Order: sequence, then C-alpha cells, then structure tokens
Amino acid sequence: MTPAARDLIAEADALHQFLQTLDAADWQRPTPFMDWTPWDVVAHLHFFDEVSLLALAGREPFEARANSIMTQIMEGVSGTEQTRRELGHLDAPALLTQWIETCHRLATALGELPPKQRLPWFGPDMSANSFISARFMETWAHGQDVYDLMHAPREHGDRIKLVADLGVKTFGWTFVNRKLEVPGEPPYVRLTAPSGAIWEWHEPNAENCITGPALAFCQVVTQGRNIADTDLAVTGDTASRWMAIAQCFAGAPADPPRPGERAWE
Repeated sequence: MTPAARDLIAEADALHQFLQTLDAADWQRPTPFMDWTPWDVVAHLHFFDEVSLLALAGREPFEARANSIMTQIMEGVSGTEQTRRELGHLDAPALLTQWIETCHRLATALGELPPKQRLPWFGPDMSANSFISARFMETWAHGQDVYDLMHAPREHGDRIKLVADLGVKTFGWTFVNRKLEVPGEPPYVRLTAPSGAIWEWHEPNAENCITGPALAFCQVVTQGRNIADTDLAVTGDTASRWMAIAQCFAGAPADPPRPGERAWE
C-alpha cells in the first residue's frame, strides 16, 4: 500500500474516533460550511467514497452513476439532497460504520494500484495518486467543519502535506474556474509542517511568495479560514490575489469565509 493510502486511512480513523464523541443533538447542528450538519458531512464523504469505488470498477459503471448524479443536479436536485435521499434512512452510528468501512476499502484498493494509473472522474481522469490526495483533502477539510462546530482542538500530522501539495497544484485552477486570467507565475511557497519540517514549492522569489504554517495554508486553500485570520505572510500581487480566493476543490467557484467568521481558535 502506498504511503498516501495509509495517510488517508489514518486521517479517516482519527475523524471517525472524534465523531464518536458527538451526541445525538450534535449530529443535527449546522456546521459553518453551508449549514451542513455532521450527518451531512459524513453522508457526503460516504456518498463519494462509494462513487469512487465505481471509478475503480471501470469507466462504464462509473459513468452510469456520474450521469445519474449530474442529471439530477440539472433537474434542480442538489448533491446534498441526493445524499439525504439515498442515505437518510441511516442514523448516525449506522452511517459512521458504513462510511469508515467503505473508506478503508477505497483507500486499500487505491493504494494497491500503480500511482500513475488513470481513473475516470467528473471532468478529466485522475491518477490513482491524485485520487487519494483528493479523497484525503475532502476527508480532512470536511472533518474540520465538524471540529469547528464543536470548537474542539485537533491534532494535525505531516500527512496534511497531501492537502498542501494539492493546494499548490490548483493555483491556476482557482482563476480558470472563475473565468479569470491567471495573473502570473505561481508563487514560491515555503511552509512549516506540524513536525517543524520545511516544505517548499517553486523557485525562491522574495517578491511573489507565501510563507508560514502549513496548517494555515491548508485551511485557506480548502476555504476553512480567511487569509486574514492566519499567520501566513503573503508577498506580491499574484500571491495576494490567489490567497484571497484560493480553492483546491472541484465544483463551482466558492468564496472563503469572511474575516473572523471561522477564527474561533
């Protein structure tokens, strides 16, 4: 199994353990993300882990499922409503059990593939390694929504490098997705990992750079924090424009929380 697949399992296990501490009322409270409840968060993760298993099964079963999802969206049925329709019969404990079992199966299967093997997905095909990174990012970012709801502290390990790397790689996507011209070369990014290690991307450039805690960078590119509420140092117009709207996840353009909105720490 690849290291990235092991990281996905570890992240899911940590979130699963935390979610087991919620009581029945907590499961129905709205999180800071689109008013999703913790139940909605886990249902979303489980729903797309199951769709991901179909991508592993082959293009035909995946496309049949993907077409059904997109047809319902075009008919006005949101993704959230689809998950509620399909999984709404499950209470929180049953949903948790199904999700963690499916996530383990998915991570194990992806971890046994050649990292560069291509798999179908919404939009362009993705490599197995990129697939794992995307599922990790979703698990970590939506997990943070529940931690924020509960104002609970969270341990972060160096496995969040998967999110940081995805954040750097989606620099151009952030602008293209908004139909904006990419403003220039990607900034130099120098981050301090939870362990104290230094992670760097691109050539050093003192006039176009982002430096600071890796955790803060990950929270900004997943839109869990506004850049104004972090300790990141951002230098240059290109870097500033990116960090104001950074979005490392697929889908329609989304805006980060307002300053102070998710700065409870």
